[in-house]
Formats: sequence, C-alpha cells, structure tokens
Amino acid sequence: MAFVPAGDITVHYELTGPSDAPVVLFANSIGTNFHIWDEQVKALGSHVRTLRYDMRGHGLTDATPGAYSMDMLAGDALCLLDALGIEQAHVCGLSIGGMMAQRLAVKAPDRVHSLVLADTASVIGPPEIWQSRIEAIRAGGMASIAASVMPRWFTSAFLEKETERVCGYVNMVARTSDAGYIGCAMAISDADLRGDCARIACPTLVVVGEQDQATPLPQAEALRHAISNAQLKLIKGAGHLPCVEQPTAFTDAVFNHLQSIGVVAPKKTVRGNRIWHAP
Repeated sequence: MAFVPAGDITVHYELTGPSDAPVVLFANSIGTNFHIWDEQVKALGSHVRTLRYDMRGHGLTDATPGAYSMDMLAGDALCLLDALGIEQAHVCGLSIGGMMAQRLAVKAPDRVHSLVLADTASVIGPPEIWQSRIEAIRAGGMASIAASVMPRWFTSAFLEKETERVCGYVNMVARTSDAGYIGCAMAISDADLRGDCARIACPTLVVVGEQDQATPLPQAEALRHAISNAQLKLIKGAGHLPCVEQPTAFTDAVFNHLQSIGVVAPKKTVRGNRIWHAP
C-alpha cells in the first residue's frame, strides 16, 4: 500500500508499470475504491504506467466532513499528480470519476493528454435522488443503501450469476465512510459541467454500458456531442460498471483509444511464423 499527502488529505494510491511509459490515471465511482480497476491494471500494465487512487472519502483515502465539489475533487487529482512528479496523464474516470475528469481537463488542460469518460455525464441527477440517499445514510449509515444500489450498477444477469462478487460490492459500498459518500453525493448533485464540456479540447472517448441505468446511453450520446471530436463506445452486456462486468471489452476500448492517438503500439500476436498486428 502507498500513501502520499496531497493538499489537505492523505491519498491511497498505486502506481505500477514501466517508469518511462505514459501514465493513465484511473478515478473510481462513488461508493467504490480503486480495486474496480484491477483487470484494467493487469491488462494494460505492460503498455502504460497505471495510476489509480481512492477518491476523497473512499477506500483508504482521508474522508473530510462537509460538502465536496467537483473542483475540489479535480484539485485532489491534480495534487496527487504533483506529489508524484507526473506532468501529464491520460485520465479515465467512471461516473463521479468521469465528472472529475471533465473538470480536471478544463481546470488544468496542460496536465490532461486525453480522456476516457466512462458511464458518466455532465449532469447526473435529479438532485432528489442524491438528497434521498444522503438522508438515508444520515439515518441508517452506508449499510442502509448498499444493497439497493446494486441493480443500478449491474445487469440482472450479473446479479443472478455473480452472487459472491455482488456481495463483495455490497460490502465495498457499506464500508465507504458516511462523510465521504455524502460529500461526493453533494458534489454530484451540485455539478453542472455542460459549460466545461464545450471547453474540452483533448482527445476524448465516451464509454457506456449498454444497460446502464444510472447514466444511460442518451446521456452518453449527449456528452459525446458536447465535446469536440469525441468518440463513443457502447459496451454490450454491461451496466454502470463495465470495467467490472465486461473487463475485456472495456480494456480493449481504452487500449484502442490510446492506440488511436499514438500512445501505445498495436497489440501483437504470433500466428505460425508471422507477427499479426491487431487492427
């Protein structure tokens, strides 16, 4: 485990991969920790340097009281990059992580080389959803909402077949700090990034799970249209966390995005005595 002071908090992070490779920063969704990216780190580790961290109030990163803001969360990511001496990164964020990434790309455009915005939007609401969750947490703690968010995260097929993994994700949500979840919920509720989207100039891929109920396809399409020259990738058989539910398809989407902008070389496989370059 690695920790570093970043601004007013201590951040839990992991930085792996070749020291001279480009950095991909992964930002987690609300109620999760950086382990949602396990499969991506495993698959991309020989091609890029992967940096993942627990967002403020999540995992082993400090939780501070009060409302958070998207600008605060983007500032945390920027402080983390500064603390680790990383000048520029490709940023892949999921849900609130994707909102943070949008804000970061405008707040510090020279630090963001490209974006992967997964299962996110410029506005995620309505605010009443977040207020009802906040009230439930204040009344009964995180355990009171943990199971109820699973159908918004995963497809019915995943919920039925992967019962042990779903149990693990219920535990992940339940063990998130009350203050951290409430702070992030307030940040999402208050965020309207539609003005930021028009200012994003870096190469951008928007990814969405085919059955995402939290940020469905129409919101992904709106995000794609709002960002100049953005591309859209639909992940079949996935809900709100395609990096978990369909890790190979999600990782391929990230890899192909990085390849399309010249960051990584095409994959190679050996067929007989010939080298085949994946398209």
